[in-house]
Amino acid sequence: MTEPSTFEEAQAELEQIVSRLEQGQASLDEALALWERGEQLYAFCRAKLDAAQGKVEELARRVEEARP
Repeated sequence: MTEPSTFEEAQAELEQIVSRLEQGQASLDEALALWERGEQLYAFCRAKLDAAQGKVEELARRVEEARP
């Protein structure tokens, strides 16, 4: 499986996986594969969110430093 190109793409795929697992129709092997893919997508989303938070904090710091 390929890595998503955007946060939104990863989030949408993760939501589909959660829905599929909640339905309880997947075989054990399929459920494990879906779970593993879900963990990969979660890590991707978490990294994107952490990076965005870091950028926001940096911008806020710059604004604060620019104030007289």
